[in-house]
Amino acid sequence: MIAKQSRIVDRALTRLKLRQLRLLVAVGSHGNIQNAARELGISQPAATKMIQDLEIDFEVKLFTRTNRGVVPTVFGDTLIRHGKLIFAQVSSAAQELDDLNEGNSGRVIVGTLLAASTKLLPAAITTVLRERPKVAIKISEGTNEVLMPALLSGEIDLVVGRLPSHRHRNKLLQEKLFEDRVIAVVGNDHPLAHAKSLPFERIKPFGWILPPLETTLRRQVDQFFISQHQYSPPFAIESVSYLANRALLQSSDWIGLMPAEVIQQDVENGYLSVLDWDVPFGQSPIGLTYRSDNSLSPAGHAFKDALHRAVKDR
Repeated sequence: MIAKQSRIVDRALTRLKLRQLRLLVAVGSHGNIQNAARELGISQPAATKMIQDLEIDFEVKLFTRTNRGVVPTVFGDTLIRHGKLIFAQVSSAAQELDDLNEGNSGRVIVGTLLAASTKLLPAAITTVLRERPKVAIKISEGTNEVLMPALLSGEIDLVVGRLPSHRHRNKLLQEKLFEDRVIAVVGNDHPLAHAKSLPFERIKPFGWILPPLETTLRRQVDQFFISQHQYSPPFAIESVSYLANRALLQSSDWIGLMPAEVIQQDVENGYLSVLDWDVPFGQSPIGLTYRSDNSLSPAGHAFKDALHRAVKDR
């Protein structure tokens, strides 16, 4: 087994070409060798030969033919995933060289979830730009289901927000920054805005703004609703847009679930009210997730350090 692995590694280091990886990624994207070959400007027979050579070198079958084209095998999926990561690293290196050439002193791409976007992230950005004013920073917002695959493929350098509880944890490094809790919020004119010690029974008649189905918080919400005699809200919407959620809460009788860190400033400024109801779910660690220390550029390490400092100054 060790001899076979050594043989495959040697072939990969001496014979694998970026052009072959580009073809694999293109075939995986198109599900069709002909379209992938056209994208790379080569003939279909040449593309087929390149794939066959790869299968011989790695001693595995990379694609399965179907009536609609080709589908990657588990081996093909693995090689495509690593190919994407290689190209992302090459692109990152080229971008970093270009930034240095232009005097920008590096670049960092940060994925963020709602829980980190209002205070923690701006504080870290301010620190980085104060100390490294020429660093280029790009922020990408989304859910873990969107951001984690982008992090794994190298499109994002690190993700800041609620730490994923199950998926992706074995492939990535996580650092907890602090614990956050979820609170129920409403508009100031909501009938329950000023009520005290609310039982869940008084909350039931109202509609809810809920997190998306694929999130950990939504699973916790659904489990709680089930425990409340299979409670189903009279109406509900799914949204991760904070601006839209705030506008809905201010103009109607909806109830929203928000991380305390996110909503604090709007509550203090009098834009929204917190329901006097102890939300029995939703407490979770807020932190940062990244591939490895070696995957971070100097700018990425600076951003990571700034996040830790921002937590201490909270």
